[in-house]
Amino acid sequence: MAISAVVLSMGHVAIAQRGAEQLVRDALAPGSRVLLDAHNAYPERGQWADRIERAIATGVPIAIEQDLYWYRPRSSDPYVSVVAHDDDALEGAPPLDAYFFARVRPIMEQALRDNRREQWPLVVLNLDFKDNFPAHLDAVWALLGQYEAWLTTAPKNASAGVQERLRVGPLLVLCGSDTAQRRRFHDDVPIGASLRAFGAATPVPIAGLTKPQRVRRAVRMSATKHIPRPADNFARWVNFPWNVIEEGGQPKAGAWTSRDAERLLAFTARAHASRYWIRFYTLDGFAESDNLGYSSGYNFGTIDAARLRWRAAIAAAVDFVATDQYEDFATERQAERLR
Repeated sequence: MAISAVVLSMGHVAIAQRGAEQLVRDALAPGSRVLLDAHNAYPERGQWADRIERAIATGVPIAIEQDLYWYRPRSSDPYVSVVAHDDDALEGAPPLDAYFFARVRPIMEQALRDNRREQWPLVVLNLDFKDNFPAHLDAVWALLGQYEAWLTTAPKNASAGVQERLRVGPLLVLCGSDTAQRRRFHDDVPIGASLRAFGAATPVPIAGLTKPQRVRRAVRMSATKHIPRPADNFARWVNFPWNVIEEGGQPKAGAWTSRDAERLLAFTARAHASRYWIRFYTLDGFAESDNLGYSSGYNFGTIDAARLRWRAAIAAAVDFVATDQYEDFATERQAERLR
């Protein structure tokens, strides 16, 4: 092959690589895709063992929430991070490694073989720590290290306010806003090493002597007041209960209005302009006869009422829409794409 042809071929490869990298960056940009966030996708008290299977069956990309406790079954056993909703239901709760990482291994390994990076991350793992024991955080940090080849990471830098470009893998791990989590997953990481998980922004304190006062104030505060600071190298997402959009949250929500829709748009626009992904939780609508272990505090009362909010969240480009009704939301999202 002539030298000029080789150079031309190399140029095409470089252009293709840059194009693929741009697609990956576009897929990760806040507001670029709306994902089902499979709420509480794990067994509870021996029931609902199929939740993670149901979630994955809706298709990737997807976000999956795992609630974590630091637990020792017997005094002679080591502590382990287990997946459970309540601290009185830890006996028999599955370990995070065996329940989540073993299940997604085939997806991750196939993704690495296919190398279709424009679709990555295929899975977003939302770690909801129910305790912040240092040993627990250390154990999860070490566990993530075992799977670092799968992870979306960023280099730790000397100035957290400077967002480094993400090194995109098929799995993205999110954690919470607690200072202990930031310390373990960011502050204690040496400069130049990889951040394996990304935290949520610290919620703004809501003034008020009573809970009703705080509820009223929260829904009257602007999106700018709720999201006062831009994202940094570690804190890359914001996480809101629905009661910042509709006063009293799901059980007290009335008719969905244009004013509600405008408020939702203001939150997503503020988050995305501040370089955050945004999540709202948890948007369910069910009759008691259809309750598969869901929480009444997240219930709009009917599936139609939930669908109205799902459509609004999709239209507003909310990054992570948490719901327990995985299949119904996935169907609604697909219908919205076809409209």
